[in-house]
Amino acid sequence: MSNDILVIAEYKDSAIRRVTLEALSVAQQLLNGQSGSIHCYLSASEINETVQQTGQQFLQYGATDVHLATSRHVLDDVPQLQQLITQLQPTYIVSGHTAYGRELAPRLAASLGTAYIADVTAIQCSDRITFTRPIYAGKAFETRSFSGQAPYIVTIRPNNHPIVNGSATGSEIAEATHNIESNINILPIPDAPLRAIVKDVVRKVKGGIELTEADIIVAGGRGVRGSEGFQLLQQLADELGGAVGASRAACDAGYCDYSLQIGQTGKIVTPQLYIACGISGAIQHLAGMSQSRTIIAINKDPEAPIFSVADYGIVGDLFQIVPLLRDELLALKQN
Repeated sequence: MSNDILVIAEYKDSAIRRVTLEALSVAQQLLNGQSGSIHCYLSASEINETVQQTGQQFLQYGATDVHLATSRHVLDDVPQLQQLITQLQPTYIVSGHTAYGRELAPRLAASLGTAYIADVTAIQCSDRITFTRPIYAGKAFETRSFSGQAPYIVTIRPNNHPIVNGSATGSEIAEATHNIESNINILPIPDAPLRAIVKDVVRKVKGGIELTEADIIVAGGRGVRGSEGFQLLQQLADELGGAVGASRAACDAGYCDYSLQIGQTGKIVTPQLYIACGISGAIQHLAGMSQSRTIIAINKDPEAPIFSVADYGIVGDLFQIVPLLRDELLALKQN
């Protein structure tokens, strides 16, 4: 095995996902001062100029080589990654703990017969590299390390790892970019006993910030009472430059779309600021947001469990408090 590291990249709407930049920073951390290369794997339905330009941006964040592949489904990625891993012999394979990473990493680990640690929130590099991950719905943390034959597969929780630029100079980036253009290895989709063919993709158009990558989230629960209440939360989120989330109760009640759901059966978020409006604080919801840096809870019930994890609590009617917060933010911006 080499000391190289392979990062499985993601991009959306021609933009690199933030968690990929975090994964590249983690790769630099895993090198731990030792010599080695950082490789990026990026797949797309077709390799066009936009995809190549996206791949080249990885060089600014520490990548030394970028590998582009055609793929329409995770089942296409696995055999192509197997070929690439056989060629590169990396020590670590790093991916985001996203919908894509959660589907790809276990399949890849099973196909390679190798070890896999999921949902890593922190890494300590000393004599032995250790990985910290939450367990029991975020109630506790465990620290694990790898043993046995590499490669080792790691998925990292988004918004938990600082992004640092690589050490490459402008001339090195330009030279590497030129080399990438002449060394792109587009692997054909190999025949496999199990295949999935994507006929069509129907996406709900949603603007704004990706929920799992937002630094500020304004979330609503059953206490928001309806879709009109979520419009009020959206106004506050817009003033803060954040995103809107929801509890499962609010989604089940039809107040908002399930794409906004935060919790054990929804999305796991770790923003710098989490404002919980009308959310009681069921354990399933806390599992998805309790690791937020600062939590503000707004609820009429002073005994609501959400206050047990909140840094700041406001007991009162959110329909009175949220407009006051929004007006205060507007006043601050005007001054």
